[in-house]
Amino acid sequence: MTFSALWTAFYTILTREIRRFTRIWPQTLLPPAVTMTLYFIIFGSLIGSRIGEMGGFDYMQFIVPGLIMMAVITNSYSNVVSSFFSMKFQRSIEELLVSPVPNWAILAGYVAGGMARGLSIGVIVTLLSLAFTQLSIHNLAMVVVTVFLTSALFSLGGFINAMLATKFDDISIVPTFVLTPLTYLGGVFYSIDMLPGFWQGVSMANPILYMVNGFRYGILGVSDVNPFVSLGMIAVFIVLLAAVALHLLSRGKGIRH
Repeated sequence: MTFSALWTAFYTILTREIRRFTRIWPQTLLPPAVTMTLYFIIFGSLIGSRIGEMGGFDYMQFIVPGLIMMAVITNSYSNVVSSFFSMKFQRSIEELLVSPVPNWAILAGYVAGGMARGLSIGVIVTLLSLAFTQLSIHNLAMVVVTVFLTSALFSLGGFINAMLATKFDDISIVPTFVLTPLTYLGGVFYSIDMLPGFWQGVSMANPILYMVNGFRYGILGVSDVNPFVSLGMIAVFIVLLAAVALHLLSRGKGIRH
């Protein structure tokens, strides 16, 4: 395929994904905004006022980067897994697979669509947070790179989940039993310096810890881990998940019977 044809295929998938989640914005954009607002009120204003400072910052300021990242992770993942599995369920994905569009272009289109939703929610949550606290950017490049890479990573994760799922219940297992616990235990609401040595070591095995702290470093300038190690780990995970996704797509796992 020519570059023009590849761009048309990618742009078509991306546009479809963006139109899909913007068309049903009361289901895709509004609930995360309401949920994050409740987090700001309950954890930031009510509980945070009793906790005081953490990491040298007001508790509300400390948790805002984690809450933004949590929203980006959840929505990037859920957009791709729900969209791609719906196409599998309706068997409309077959029309795409018989086209001359290469697998990597299909994957890139869905990942970009998931990133569009995840980053949109990230912007909305950031704007909402300004009503509760003041934010200043310590390192803009780190903020942008971390949030883009994290959104891409979990969009890939959502794609793999959709490929392997055989029924609608399967697309809720990973977010419920894997993604949510790892996110809550990933340093969103606390610094791992508060934990005993053993549990600090256990926390270091949580990949989301690196993403949250990389983003927190970009905004506040503080982190429980080296921010460049965080970027390196995210990049490695992206390469691994992209390879797995392309392998599953080439085999037609869960699509071709």
